[in-house]
Amino acid sequence: MEDKVRIGIIGTGQIGKMHIERYQLISDAEIVAVCDVNEAEARRLAEQFGIPHVYTNYREMLARDDIMAVDVCLHNNFHAPVTVAALQSGKHVYCEKPIAGSYADGKTMCDMADAEHRMLHIQMSTLYRPETKAAKTLIDGGKLGKLYHARSTGFRRRGRPYVDGYGTAYFTRKETAAGGALLDMGVYHIAQMLYLLGNPDVQRISGKVYQEMEMQEDRRQDSGFNVEEFAVGMVKFDHNITLDIMEAWSVHMGGFEGGSVLGSQGGIRLPSALTDQISQPFSFHSTVCDIDMDSTVDLAKMDLRWHRLRENESAYDSSQHHWIAALAGHVPLLPTAKIALNTMLISEGIYLSDQLGHEVSAEEIVNNSKSCSVLV
Repeated sequence: MEDKVRIGIIGTGQIGKMHIERYQLISDAEIVAVCDVNEAEARRLAEQFGIPHVYTNYREMLARDDIMAVDVCLHNNFHAPVTVAALQSGKHVYCEKPIAGSYADGKTMCDMADAEHRMLHIQMSTLYRPETKAAKTLIDGGKLGKLYHARSTGFRRRGRPYVDGYGTAYFTRKETAAGGALLDMGVYHIAQMLYLLGNPDVQRISGKVYQEMEMQEDRRQDSGFNVEEFAVGMVKFDHNITLDIMEAWSVHMGGFEGGSVLGSQGGIRLPSALTDQISQPFSFHSTVCDIDMDSTVDLAKMDLRWHRLRENESAYDSSQHHWIAALAGHVPLLPTAKIALNTMLISEGIYLSDQLGHEVSAEEIVNNSKSCSVLV
């Protein structure tokens, strides 16, 4: 490709820095400008990475006609207003997860992308992991038969933002983050399961959220901690498919098993974390010639072979590799916005079920969802 895909970054905090570093690994990408209300930090990053233009007002950056797409790296309740403005300015948008702070805001983003005929991509790193690729290949190859149940899990022992020693208090307040463990970690694991299940339509949800574990009192007060540290849920989809969810920022347990997918002809278990490939490797379970078979896969060799033999395999190395490849026209964009919107419907359904004390329908969730956008 003669011309690089020219990108603008909105937000230079923790997530913005991570995104900028990852773009350095993609030869077809060029960061043209960064924007942040913290001008000093934006200028420091611009100098560090050789980015020529710095803004403190994202609307001024959106007025540039030499930027194809922007990357929104802000807290959850800022996603919708900035994304909508970017789409209306004619830019494609890559947005950090979750899609927004509420289903209503996420739906607004998706509707605007459709109306403006622009691509909307949501950061979901789990879709590009080797174990997800292996699972999707087996499912698409019919090796699981009819899918009927999946499990989504996420585990941290004591890993709550700010109160456990990392990150900022913005992650622990509903007014900026909208939610806790579900919207910070759960979106990755729920989206991964939705992707493998074919993103089925939600029928009904029941759930409960908790904040029970001790934390240092000064940190509690400073953080304004009013989101969940642990969440559980059960989702019923069309086609008689179900999903159970258990997501923990903090829990007195030695670990959870990884996610799983069950089918009439086989089942898949995923590692609980990228670092857990040895103690709990990816596994495929089936019956062959009336023999129950438990199989493991060398994911590194699988990935190496596919990169050697498949065209554009590098377009699925990460969320950002995929985004740039899609913008360049090399591959079609995965439906991450639709998956992210369904993920938000599930998360909000767990919150609503907890609030009301009973199972709720998808229609109830949609009707109760309200915008929590913070205008900037």
